[in-house]
Amino acid sequence: MKKLIILIAIICCSNLNAQQKIEGETGEIVKVLNAWHKAAAEAKFDAYFKLMTSDAVFVGTDATEHWDLEAFKAFAKPYFDKGKAWNFTPLQRNIYTNESGDIAWFDELLDTQMKICRGSGILKKQNGKWKIAHYVLSIAIPNDQIDEVVKIKSAFDDNFIKSIGQK
Repeated sequence: MKKLIILIAIICCSNLNAQQKIEGETGEIVKVLNAWHKAAAEAKFDAYFKLMTSDAVFVGTDATEHWDLEAFKAFAKPYFDKGKAWNFTPLQRNIYTNESGDIAWFDELLDTQMKICRGSGILKKQNGKWKIAHYVLSIAIPNDQIDEVVKIKSAFDDNFIKSIGQK
């Protein structure tokens, strides 16, 4: 009986330590994401891009916005240079990590100048630090207003599809 109790205690402590590690990682991820959004709001170009991996991808709200890191820097630089980039305030966030603790993915609701948006992405742990590897920003549209939005998008989408050679 004593051996069983000891075994249960070891398993419980092991699970508790694993849970504490995950919670610690989640806290670090939250700090990175918050610092990233804050750097944009304060137009701190270097601070913003240092939180991304060298092979990062940013996908914006427009169908043409799919950038590798260097292209995204080129797009963003004029905004940062004017002292006003974008200001995304997290309203809600869900974070998940893999078992080895070196990959995390998340989704977040954001209050933005475009009203409520959704961001989602992937972070990688590199040299002990979390960095954003992939980020997707989308505009959240209420389901009961989708038909109206689809009408607005139709002309653009048809032209865009033709421009990429799909029709």
